[in-house]
Amino acid sequence: MPQTLLLKDADILVTMDGERREIPGGGLFAEDGIIRQVGPSGDLPQTADRVIDASGHIVLPGFVNTHHHLNQTLTRNLPAAQNNNLFPWLQAHYRIWAKTNPEASRTSTLIGLAELALSGCTTVFDHTYLFQSGNKVDYQIEAARDLGVRFHASRGSMSLGESKGGLPPDAYVEDEEHILNDSIRVIDRYHDASHGAMTRIVLAPCSPFSVSENLLRDSALLARDKGVMLHTHLCETLDEERYTMERFGKRPVEWMQELGWTGPDVWFAHAIHVDDDEIRLFAATGCGAAHCPCSNMRLASGIAPVKKYMAAGVKVGLGVDGSASNDGSNMLMEVRQAMLLARLNLGLQPVADPQGNAHPPLSHPSRTDEWMTAREALELATLGGAAVLGRSDVGSLETGKCADFFTLDLNTIHFAGALHDPVAAVVFCAPQAAKTTVVNGRVIVEDGRIVTMDMAPVIRDHNRMSLQLAAGI
Repeated sequence: MPQTLLLKDADILVTMDGERREIPGGGLFAEDGIIRQVGPSGDLPQTADRVIDASGHIVLPGFVNTHHHLNQTLTRNLPAAQNNNLFPWLQAHYRIWAKTNPEASRTSTLIGLAELALSGCTTVFDHTYLFQSGNKVDYQIEAARDLGVRFHASRGSMSLGESKGGLPPDAYVEDEEHILNDSIRVIDRYHDASHGAMTRIVLAPCSPFSVSENLLRDSALLARDKGVMLHTHLCETLDEERYTMERFGKRPVEWMQELGWTGPDVWFAHAIHVDDDEIRLFAATGCGAAHCPCSNMRLASGIAPVKKYMAAGVKVGLGVDGSASNDGSNMLMEVRQAMLLARLNLGLQPVADPQGNAHPPLSHPSRTDEWMTAREALELATLGGAAVLGRSDVGSLETGKCADFFTLDLNTIHFAGALHDPVAAVVFCAPQAAKTTVVNGRVIVEDGRIVTMDMAPVIRDHNRMSLQLAAGI
């Protein structure tokens, strides 16, 4: 018999469907994790195996996180890396991350995924690229399955050590033949291309300064042969741009294009330092971008031109990035920061009137028409992220899509006085924890707490391992 779920009587249900309907008194009915009906609660079946009363709540599609490093929860707030930009920040962390053993990998993955689920995130891409000390993608996939979160795992890689002109120490890179062979193993064992899949694999060489040109080419060929997506960091900092200009005589985007790294199966993390021609290239080839606002501010990397991407038709999703470059795994916080940072970026640009006279930023009234809205920011976290990850089965609440959603209690101190527009309040007000989070029709968060496992011992073990790793024990 199908397992059924009914959510009913939401104050407002945000569908993100083609009409962008926001349904007062809305609900949905799902069977075996797939939505069968969405609409006013009175039009839905009145019974199900599991019934969620969403009275007093707003319901939104589950957020899609397009870039993370879950193992980095072990090194949040590391004193030696609190005030660094990217390159010295990485060098302060490499030796610690390389000691992440299977137990630490599983535990850190559980912590990060639980934190994300509490912020309404139901689909997560993780970019892991250090596989010393017995660490494997397998332990992360097992953790995601145990917790119940939809998971895109990467077989990431670093192969270019310091002796060959790369940034990471030689001890923390891998042999390229081994990388490719293990990539094949992981894809064959875990990748699920079906509708509603809970596990998919991505090939993700780390960055222009940590892998060779051969590995980038071979990874692209392998990914296309196996039908999986490609991901890497790109255009994150001006240091990276100087690196590719000095080493290859090319800007990062041109260099990657020549290596076969453009197309609808490719997305780049950060993509901050790009010009208008490169934005047009992304749009024409179907490349996506993972915008990570908090991390970009934390490391002083810059501000991605998200509104330009959106205007050009580039696929854009949100990512929290590494828990050590964000110190949190909160997608709702990223939504808010994405909206605010886009407005700040616009405010930093000079404005010219029709006569060509320059004015101070934002002095021209029409400029506010270009501001990112709350609903646009929510769309980046839902439909945008789904498009970036190549998924048509998540990102909105529609018939035939996965029953991935979360609820927020509107009757709280945080939302008091903001209910003139409850949807915008979700973004403008301080981020709140999800009251309920459902993935594939399964309740992961109930009454504001993880219910698929006991998190208390996980937190205790995680704190112990975090301190031991940093101390070199």
